[in-house]
Amino acid sequence: MSFTTALSLFPPSFSLFSVASESYHRAEEAKASAKAAVQNVPSNIGHGTTVLLKKIFWGFLGAMHVYMVLVAVMVLAALVGIGLVQLWLEEPVHVRKTLYFDYTLVNPTAEFCFGPSSGGQGKAPMGVPVGHTFHVSLVLLMPESDFNRHIGVFQLNAELVSSNGKVIVRSSHPCILRFRSLPIRLGRTFVLGAPLLLGLTSETQKISVNMLNIKEGNLRTKAIRVSLIPRAGTSSLPQLYEAEILIKSELPWTKRLVHNWRWTLYVWTSLYVYIIFLIILMSCFRSVLFPMTATNFDGEVRDAAVVDESRGPQIGAREERNEGVSELIRKWQQSRIKRKAIVLQKAVPETVGSSASTMSVTREETSAVIEEEIGDSESVCSGN
Repeated sequence: MSFTTALSLFPPSFSLFSVASESYHRAEEAKASAKAAVQNVPSNIGHGTTVLLKKIFWGFLGAMHVYMVLVAVMVLAALVGIGLVQLWLEEPVHVRKTLYFDYTLVNPTAEFCFGPSSGGQGKAPMGVPVGHTFHVSLVLLMPESDFNRHIGVFQLNAELVSSNGKVIVRSSHPCILRFRSLPIRLGRTFVLGAPLLLGLTSETQKISVNMLNIKEGNLRTKAIRVSLIPRAGTSSLPQLYEAEILIKSELPWTKRLVHNWRWTLYVWTSLYVYIIFLIILMSCFRSVLFPMTATNFDGEVRDAAVVDESRGPQIGAREERNEGVSELIRKWQQSRIKRKAIVLQKAVPETVGSSASTMSVTREETSAVIEEEIGDSESVCSGN
């Protein structure tokens, strides 16, 4: 029985020795890894600082790129928005041009033509737009001469001529110099004597006459003809220093509303176009706005692959070591079962002739020993 007991106790001591040896090796590996970690702390800090600076640099560069893209899109949206408003916006016509009367005619005439050759300030190359109501005025600069005062009243005649040469509308207005009595003229000359001598002022009068008020229709206006007609019973025509024609148009109320609120429409239209451009940019051209995202994602994937590759040999070595320990325990269990079987076979002849109850007891002990061995093996495996 002492031999059997020794044989039964030796394998557990061997397994405990194996487990202790494995624990010692693991403790040594943990100690070595702790020492390596402590030694690598300065290098890890330097590496972390370098990575942080790189991230700050790339973040600043990405922010500048996004800022430039957004500014470019904003400028483009402003141009498109202003262009869209300009397609609907109309400007009122303002024309001021000098007229030259032809005094070789019986009734001196001057003509203003719409078109590129109209000249003057505020050119109207295509004429007055349809739907505009325009006003035509004449400004005459006349000297206060005795001749003009004796002429008295004279007539101004204005005609709108269409593109086919027909007269659309005709208007006629009388004109006369403002009356000044002799004492007023003498007193004024005495007071303004020095400016008159220096040429800072002159003895003239400016007469402004509103000639036409008409709404432009489908029959377009091509020219405005102005004539000077003397008073009935005389053939004398007034003396003129200068004659100017003024044309001002008024917009329809809808277009006038757009013209008055044009800056507000510029801003809101540009804002809506900018939002549409941003949606298109984020939906279809995201890589243009965020070019660093795809690159960083690819770099992170490569770094993760490198880390997995570096950890692969360590994980494989650990698995091989665990497999070696499991194989050693399995072989030990098989050898122990074989020894138990040999011991039991040697013990059977010594108990020959015994009663059946003794055999049953031996079998029960054998089954109990086998169950105990199985339990010991399971405990050893669980401990590993």
